[in-house]
Amino acid sequence: MEMNARYTSFVAVGDSFTEGMSDGLPDGSYRGWADLLAARLAASSPGFRYANLAVRGKLIGQIADEQCGPAASMGADLVTMVGGLNDVLRPRCDVAQVCARLDEGAALLARGGGQLVLMRSPGRQGPVLERFRPRMEQLFAHLDEVAARHGAVVVDLYGSRALSDPRLWADDRLHLNAEGHRRVAEAVWQALGLPAGDDWNAPLPSSAPPGWGARRTADLRFAREHLVPWIGRRLTGRSSGDGRPAKRPELLPYEV
Repeated sequence: MEMNARYTSFVAVGDSFTEGMSDGLPDGSYRGWADLLAARLAASSPGFRYANLAVRGKLIGQIADEQCGPAASMGADLVTMVGGLNDVLRPRCDVAQVCARLDEGAALLARGGGQLVLMRSPGRQGPVLERFRPRMEQLFAHLDEVAARHGAVVVDLYGSRALSDPRLWADDRLHLNAEGHRRVAEAVWQALGLPAGDDWNAPLPSSAPPGWGARRTADLRFAREHLVPWIGRRLTGRSSGDGRPAKRPELLPYEV
């Protein structure tokens, strides 16, 4: 049992990053970094409670309007919010407005009285995200100001070279795989001042890159199965989370 985990309840809000994609379980659900963090905290805190209101595809305004109020009302002593990336990845985006809505969401959550945690999401290296990188960096630069206003802890995943390694990302190249989620859970754990389990930012062992043929096959599969549908949703204003409820909408005991 790990000691000094002083938190007895945890609420997570956000989009797919916090929902937990893409580490799928046999029953079709997902076990992401927030779930891993909850399990670790629960092991040290009898009666620990956990809620995860995050839903894939949500924009920062939806997170602020739909999730932050209910999350604050739960009165948890730990709350995390990660959002805004879906906004900046859309064809058109007012980054200043995204920053303003992020601040509104943080203010709502801060009223709940728990320790607020904000994050700079990790960024995989590659051409797909390069055109959006200035927007991402503008958003992430604003986080320190938001955190200062609301006494929040900031976890800087964007600056992690380890998390930019494609081997920590799922086939869709937009979500972390199981090891990526494990490292994020460890990063948050340490940012909260809890005893480190390992170096979450340690680089993966070097390995020979895949050959040209394997890369082209993977690129074609990625374009067909992930990139084209993603572009279609962005152009039509649809979301992968439309009509999808939160997977853990109530603050209930978490069984390890």
